[in-house]
Amino acid sequence: MKLYGYFRSSAAFRVRIALNLKGLSCDTELVNLQAGDQSSAGYKAINPQGRVPTLEDTGSLLVQSMAIMEYLDETCTTSPFLPTDAKGRARVRGLANIIACDIHPLNNLAVLNYLKSEFGADTEAVNAWYRHWVKQGLDGLEPLLADSADTGVYCHGDAPGLADICLVPQVFNAQRFDCDLSGYPTILGINAACLALDAFERALPGNQPEAAGLG
Repeated sequence: MKLYGYFRSSAAFRVRIALNLKGLSCDTELVNLQAGDQSSAGYKAINPQGRVPTLEDTGSLLVQSMAIMEYLDETCTTSPFLPTDAKGRARVRGLANIIACDIHPLNNLAVLNYLKSEFGADTEAVNAWYRHWVKQGLDGLEPLLADSADTGVYCHGDAPGLADICLVPQVFNAQRFDCDLSGYPTILGINAACLALDAFERALPGNQPEAAGLG
């Protein structure tokens, strides 16, 4: 397998965690989002949307992190990402989608760059936009975790799964943008528990080979 990604991409971060949890080895190829590699003809031939990640596996090219993670879960049964019961699976998918479908798309690098280039937003305005959508999403996620008997050490029970894989990159980026996370003790506790695991720690942006050179 080969993963095309960028060290600070939340979506690529998710897939790195998923691969680590499954114990799967994978070659990587840098798509430098800051340099515009995603818009190059070469990468567009791999992923016409010009987004990361893309996972290449036995000649097939898979796009979109959520679909890639479900693919990994279906093809590698160790360390399952979803519970065995239908209600549990729906809960975990719902928690994951608050992040992957509601928070993250509004704060994607492409969106932030568009705010700057088309609407003249300065850094302060862009950061305010970012923090607003993080707060709105986490304000809903915290009680769903804190008030549920299904929450354990992790988002659902005592083994990490799909929701945790989405949560950790979102918290990482929220901290990078200096979001106030003091009102989310359950989220922070789960995040800490995840980062104590090698699979999450190795996937951190700062631990990727290109991190030192790109800053």
